[in-house]
Amino acid sequence: MRALVEISDKQFFVTEGEKLFVPTQKAEAGDTLTFEKVLLQSDGAAASLSPSCKVTAKLLRHIKGDKVTVFKKKRRKRYRVTRGHRQGFSEIEILSVA
Repeated sequence: MRALVEISDKQFFVTEGEKLFVPTQKAEAGDTLTFEKVLLQSDGAAASLSPSCKVTAKLLRHIKGDKVTVFKKKRRKRYRVTRGHRQGFSEIEILSVA
């Protein structure tokens, strides 16, 4: 069974047993998360809008993404700034779509 679920203002199309990276969640590794904002549910043949559907997931770990380097420069003014950023993610495993 597949479902379109909204997690932290982003939409993911998930199936049971799938692992994916979502924006950082406020939980510890090993905790079980329940996402109730399911936008679409599909069982292969038909898709339906089901307000009572829930997606249960297990939080595996928190990680940081690849480094993004930002370089700013103003010519002839001796102004150069280099900044870096690493976005935080949580890896989750979908346990059930019901």
